[in-house]
Amino acid sequence: MGVLIAARPGGAIIKPVDSDRWLDRSHTFARFAVRLMPRGGADRIDGVSEEGVLQARVAAPAVGGAANAALVRLLANELDISKTSVRLVAGATGRQKLIVVDGVSPQTVATRWPGIKV
Repeated sequence: MGVLIAARPGGAIIKPVDSDRWLDRSHTFARFAVRLMPRGGADRIDGVSEEGVLQARVAAPAVGGAANAALVRLLANELDISKTSVRLVAGATGRQKLIVVDGVSPQTVATRWPGIKV
C-alpha cells in the first residue's frame, strides 16, 4: 500500500493511496521513559526517579512480551485511555522503555506524575 503525504500548517496529513481515509499526524501525544520491573509482585507505578523516569512494576514475567503487555495495560488504566493509545517504541527487551501515548498531552502526563520528563 502506498501513501500520499500532504503538508499543511500544523502537521502533515497522510492518505493511504488505496483508501479514502486521511490520517491527521498533527495530533497530541506524550513521550516518556519508563523503568520496568517484571515479576514485581503487583502491577503498579512506584513513582518518578530523580532522573525523571517513571518507575513501574508488573507481576508478569519478562517472557514472550508478557511484561510489556502488562505495562501497556497499566499505563492505559492509569491514564484512563485505551490500550491502543499506548505504544512501546523502544526497549522491548530491556528494563528501560520508551513509551508514546497518543491523544494525551505532555502536560497531562506531567500532572499525573510530577517530576517526569516528557
